[in-house]
Amino acid sequence: MSNRTKLIIGAIAAVVVAGVVAGIIRARRAKEVEVREEKVARRDLVAAVTASGKIQPKKKVDISADITGRIIKISVREGDVVARGQLLLQIDPTVYEANLQRAQAAFSSTGADVVQARSNRDQAQRALKRTQELHDQNPNLISPEQLEQAQTAFDIAAANLSAAGHQADQARASVQEARDNLRKTRLTAPISGRITRLPVEEGEVAVPSTFSKDIGLLMTISDLSVIQAKVQVDETDVVRLHLGDSVEVAIDAFPDTTFLGRVTKISNSSIENPGGAAASTNNRAVDYHVEVTLDHPPTDVRPDLSATARIVTDTRAHALSIPIIALTVRENTPLSTETRPTDTSSVTRRRRVTEGVFIIQKGIVTFRPVRVGIAGDEYFEVLEGLKEGELIAAGPYQAIRDLKDGTRVRKMKPDTARTKKPA
Repeated sequence: MSNRTKLIIGAIAAVVVAGVVAGIIRARRAKEVEVREEKVARRDLVAAVTASGKIQPKKKVDISADITGRIIKISVREGDVVARGQLLLQIDPTVYEANLQRAQAAFSSTGADVVQARSNRDQAQRALKRTQELHDQNPNLISPEQLEQAQTAFDIAAANLSAAGHQADQARASVQEARDNLRKTRLTAPISGRITRLPVEEGEVAVPSTFSKDIGLLMTISDLSVIQAKVQVDETDVVRLHLGDSVEVAIDAFPDTTFLGRVTKISNSSIENPGGAAASTNNRAVDYHVEVTLDHPPTDVRPDLSATARIVTDTRAHALSIPIIALTVRENTPLSTETRPTDTSSVTRRRRVTEGVFIIQKGIVTFRPVRVGIAGDEYFEVLEGLKEGELIAAGPYQAIRDLKDGTRVRKMKPDTARTKKPA
């Protein structure tokens, strides 16, 4: 065999070997899964609960009428600042002035009846005394029947006086009631604040809010010196809140500013639905009212502005952490048929899965159980199972979900990793 033939055969063999090696490499790379790699590191974590709601003053008073009457004067406008005791609204007092005069006249009449009844009683008392003295001196002069008649006349006169006194008391109460009703025609401010609602006009009829608060509402005064954000927190998050927790409040009307505050009240009962019954998990989510008092609210804030509160529930400084997306669950090793539990409750199902991450070693992943603590915006605190500097698979979600022990992985290119990073 010539040297030329040997060279040709060697070249062909080299090409074949190269092709086989390339095929093996391509097949191997085809089986590899692209993942985003990240090292276990220490970070500052902040756990927070986000909830939405409305801006409300800590104290507000709805003004309504206690009597029925036509409004003849409104002394304020919506947005005005009023002081306690300031006149707000005048209801036509004509009817109530007449009622007072009528009650006073009736009281005067009962006063005259009392005077007459007292005179009759005194006269009957003197007659009874004289009859008793004559009977004591000489029983033959005054018969028992006469003495009995005198006693009866006195008793009747005393009863008439008592009845007249009660009628006078009743008339006096009627005068006081008429006077109070007349006073109620002038509505004054019970607190200092701003008129934040004024749904009525002069000439309308004010009615007591006996059956409906909205029907009888004349105006609302809000004390804007203390402003709160009243937000609705889900039942799964409310147990993490505590009085005094720090809060950042974003008000939609002030998009470039964040206001600080503190949790000052956590409701102990869930929010009722429009039907009046508390919401249940059977038909809707269960929320709780949480009140956040702002430290320095804006001066031109108004009630009912939309707000979002970020309530800080916990913090960790320099805590060992992993990306939230890296944490996944895998089923525990199945038990034998004889020992497998028959309970299918949610608690039992949770016990059959283990939380953990995939450790990357020499391009191969291995599932490792971990125990996590608080959750920040993007990272979990690691309590057990990992050491600082270990390399883990940190995304994307689809790749993490499908990984198994022994799967070969390769590092995702930076551009691809940014594209597939979850929002």
